[in-house]
Amino acid sequence: MKICKRCLYTENHPLNIIIDNEGICSGCRIHEEKDNINWYIKSLELKELLENYKNKSGNNYDCIIPVSGASDSYFIVHTIKNIYGMNPLLVTYNKHYNTSVGVRNLANLRTKFDCDIITLTVNPETVKKITRATIRKLGSIYWHCIAGQTVFPVQIAVKFKIPLIIWGAHQGVDQVGMFSHHDKVEMTRKYRKEHDLMGFEAEDLIDEFDGIDEKDIIQFKYPSNEEIEKVGVRGIYLNNYHRWDSKTQHEEMIKLYDFESNIQNRTFDTYNNVDCWNYSDTHDFIKLIKHGYGKMTDHVCREIRLRRLSREKGIELVEKYHFIKPMKIDHFLKWIGISENSFYYLIDQHRNNKFWKRNDNWGWEFYKDLNYNINSIESARYSFELIQEWSDFYLTKEKISEDSNDEYILIGKGC
Repeated sequence: MKICKRCLYTENHPLNIIIDNEGICSGCRIHEEKDNINWYIKSLELKELLENYKNKSGNNYDCIIPVSGASDSYFIVHTIKNIYGMNPLLVTYNKHYNTSVGVRNLANLRTKFDCDIITLTVNPETVKKITRATIRKLGSIYWHCIAGQTVFPVQIAVKFKIPLIIWGAHQGVDQVGMFSHHDKVEMTRKYRKEHDLMGFEAEDLIDEFDGIDEKDIIQFKYPSNEEIEKVGVRGIYLNNYHRWDSKTQHEEMIKLYDFESNIQNRTFDTYNNVDCWNYSDTHDFIKLIKHGYGKMTDHVCREIRLRRLSREKGIELVEKYHFIKPMKIDHFLKWIGISENSFYYLIDQHRNNKFWKRNDNWGWEFYKDLNYNINSIESARYSFELIQEWSDFYLTKEKISEDSNDEYILIGKGC
């Protein structure tokens, strides 16, 4: 199995990463653009684009920004509202797996930026029914989160006739180099279905066996092409116009707006996805089962490319976090109402035999020797030169909250 000589991605990446003749992956090649692009010119291009969407009459919002209690929401809203002077409507899908940190961050976001926000909370029993189906069909507990987060902003754009949606980083650009920054790729129904939703639209989940019918999937249903074209809805990505660096961005938001970080189970990243009990825990462990790697590899590759982390140090970190078991799986099993044995029976149907095999005791073993290490001459030849000393991600002081600290929070009081 080929492994990139610069980062740690393999050719088995689910987004079809390409490793070239020199042994460098497409994600690293596209990342090289970040050091060569004139980002000031890119920012002027964005300014010109945004000017065309400003509502001159003041009777509607200028754009929609999808947000959550983590990831780069603060940075996106800060950039679009405070730097470019837009009047955004914030839109958030309630993922149900909410942590107290995420609830507080979202409350703080809507307070500090003085923005209107619309939240969709789907009936919990419907979400559980859909999640049971996606575990069986796709080996995913997170399909409903991704589907909701990517469709609700489009539904609101159509309903309120707001043609511009501004997203953060396009994974196909920033992670795997599927597109160039110069392509200015925008959100499409096709990419969402094939990559974000693993090939399953909401309509594909209708199934008598799972008890899912049309009324259950209506909140996850993508608007028709006619509805989208009538309003002229388009979704742009901020990372095509600003040099994307999630760690630096979050640390700026901590200083400016008191963003709250938190320790996560299977990664050193204390910023991204701290609003979710499952993302860097049970969901990420499933990723290891299905694809042979977890978010730790994603985060290490990101930091290697941003020239803060050596490949050797990255290998140590991946090996440290790679097989950490989920800590919060009991929360999920209690929420969805199935036993741990039943859960792993369903997930095992999607286990990747390129990486896993049964041992003599009928337990699962990770048997693939990834052989991350390459000799020092090759490493020096292909590695990015470090430009910043590696430093830990900040852990902010926990705020006082009246919300429960040991359960999912469907609707919380926040700060």
